[in-house]
Amino acid sequence: MEYVVMIGQLILSLSILIILHEMGHFIPAKAFATRVEKFYLFFDPWFSLFKKQVGETEYGIGWLPLGGYVKISGMVDESFDTEALKQPPKPWEFRSKPAWQRLIIMLGGVTVNFILGFLIFSMVLFTWGEEYLPAANAKYGINVDSIGIQMGLQNGDRILKVGDQPFDKFSDRTVVRAIVIDNIQTLTIDRNGEQMTLQIDPSMIKQLSSYKNKNKRLFTERVPFVVGEILKKSPAEESELAEGDSVVAINGDSLVFFDQFQSRLKASPKQAVELTVIREGAPKTIALTTTEEGTIGVRPFGSAYFFETQRQEFGFFESFPAGTAKGLSFLSDQIKAFGHIISGKIAASESLGGFASIGSMFGTEWNWERFWTMTAILSLILAFMNLLPIPALDGGHVLFLIGEVITGRKPSDKFMEYATMVGFVLIVALMLYANGLDIMRGY
Repeated sequence: MEYVVMIGQLILSLSILIILHEMGHFIPAKAFATRVEKFYLFFDPWFSLFKKQVGETEYGIGWLPLGGYVKISGMVDESFDTEALKQPPKPWEFRSKPAWQRLIIMLGGVTVNFILGFLIFSMVLFTWGEEYLPAANAKYGINVDSIGIQMGLQNGDRILKVGDQPFDKFSDRTVVRAIVIDNIQTLTIDRNGEQMTLQIDPSMIKQLSSYKNKNKRLFTERVPFVVGEILKKSPAEESELAEGDSVVAINGDSLVFFDQFQSRLKASPKQAVELTVIREGAPKTIALTTTEEGTIGVRPFGSAYFFETQRQEFGFFESFPAGTAKGLSFLSDQIKAFGHIISGKIAASESLGGFASIGSMFGTEWNWERFWTMTAILSLILAFMNLLPIPALDGGHVLFLIGEVITGRKPSDKFMEYATMVGFVLIVALMLYANGLDIMRGY
């Protein structure tokens, strides 16, 4: 059922984006009296799931969910239907229209996706706002994961600056983005009351951008240990431990934070231990035996139990510049990341992913805020990728049209046919490669 929800979100999101993208081509084509023969959600090789002829256009749904298309008369596209090109140009054909009209038709799809991405980001901010934990509220500092330890961070550190920018909103993603995208090489931290500068090894860029570390946290908020959940069939369930107990010692040794408790237990697998807890203001001793992994089967209360978060609200008119700025920031990051891939700072094999990778980002529970945020992200990615100067993509057609406008010379239909074929092969190869990576990763 979880995978059904995930796949359902992915298909719905892509369907919205594909239909609106193709409408971006369809509307200006019709406005310039250009005949549109087909309008399809998904591809329809050999047969379609649904089709209906309305006027001169066949509307349908294909069975291959790898995109969609509008088939415009007199245009060389991925359908490779070149029979009409053997005839003299007709007034309603794409090839008969002035270059500026053809340019507008080709830019229509990505224009819609750019506007849609900014608009969805704006409406997400208007509807849900933006919740965050002020870094100053995480008064116990950070709890560092393994990759953060490699970087030189320690439990209890308080991050003050990332590069030259103040660390105001507590998020390890802020640090990861700064290192990977902006090539930031220093963190200013407070360690045991002493301010110091931590140098970041440049090799951390590849570590942080690698696929295996995609879901690893650099750090989380350091919190005291208050029992939040007791797992079934665990040593904790068989003991007197209860939700809400504050654990303050193991075998008589005092501790404060959950990470200290974890370290002690991992060093004591399959051993009897005594926990001292505070329950309703009074101390209590509880005996239990750890598992082979050095755990007892509890989850602590998270940071929301200890620290006050803030939510920034956006009025209707405020949301548009904020959403646009968020979209532009995301696009800027994509362009920088693309440049890092070309330069070799980021490995393409670690950054690419197919439909399974994209679907996993929606999650296995339906959450409208996450769904629309992901749809905004995919809309901007679709716009960016379609603008790449590859024949068969919108950007390839735009490149040839700009060349025509500048030189006054139009590429031949045969040239466009061969160029589109090469571009189509490149796109299919890239899709196979990306989805092959997913298969190798075990999706």
